[in-house]
Amino acid sequence: MYAVIEQGSKQYKVAEGDCLDIDLTDVAPDAKTIELDKVLLVSDGDEVKIGTPYLEGAKVIASFKATAEDAVVKGKKLYPTHLRKRKHSRRRIGHRQKYLQVTIDKIEA
Repeated sequence: MYAVIEQGSKQYKVAEGDCLDIDLTDVAPDAKTIELDKVLLVSDGDEVKIGTPYLEGAKVIASFKATAEDAVVKGKKLYPTHLRKRKHSRRRIGHRQKYLQVTIDKIEA
């Protein structure tokens, strides 16, 4: 069984037991699970349910490693550069995105 969910303007194909990094969202510091209710598609092998745009009553329940604060991980460091056609006119800045690392526990359709 798998599902396609939307979270943070991105779409993810998830199955039970998958571990993925989603965009950082506001959750309570003592929360153990997060409920993702923007489900676009659910398939159980034989039957495929497609939402318009979301499925009514479908949700995906995901849990954190230990706590919500421990589940925040940093992504790869990116170095965008700004160049102009003047002599030695360049600037290099770094950016490192934060993600929330979750494990998919249950898909309810």
